[in-house]
Amino acid sequence: MSFFSDDIRRVGTGNLRAQIEELRRRLKGEGLFDEANKVPLPAVPRRIGLVCAPQARAEGDVVTNARLRWPAIEFTVVHAHVQGSQCPSDVVAAIRRLDADPDVDVIVVARGGGSFEDLIGFSDESVVRATAACVTPIVSAIGHEDDWTLIDLAADLRASTPTDAAKRVVPDVREQWNIVLQARQRLENRMSAR
Repeated sequence: MSFFSDDIRRVGTGNLRAQIEELRRRLKGEGLFDEANKVPLPAVPRRIGLVCAPQARAEGDVVTNARLRWPAIEFTVVHAHVQGSQCPSDVVAAIRRLDADPDVDVIVVARGGGSFEDLIGFSDESVVRATAACVTPIVSAIGHEDDWTLIDLAADLRASTPTDAAKRVVPDVREQWNIVLQARQRLENRMSAR
């Protein structure tokens, strides 16, 4: 038995991966992922803008862990579809809304793990461009440690998980208190020495 073909094309995940890779190369060529475009995160943010699915575990992870580290932190949460055809437009609208809010000091876009296809919305060109254009520092926390999407390259910081994002955007109040106590002790020692 023999097969003759006029055209061979990749289908399924392989074709999607090739399209994402082509988009990555094109956007990189435009400078969207350049390190020079990255904005540093604030040392002590007052309010975090959070983009996540409604009733998502990612929301609880970010809020709980950030408040454990810095109890005074406040949140503005914008719910969005984080999977499916509505994901890109919802995430873009949420990023723009939070970027326009002068009270938001840093934005976290969070979603738990999933398959390559589940996370594909975060590699959409509109999401990547909205992330790169965001004036407010933005952290991507999509999936688990091994998951990568194009938003990770455009964000100012990539966190490996939503919990990691919470730990990276706020300081630890106990560490800060120890720094203050040590500085006070050094000051008292110098005053006593004089």
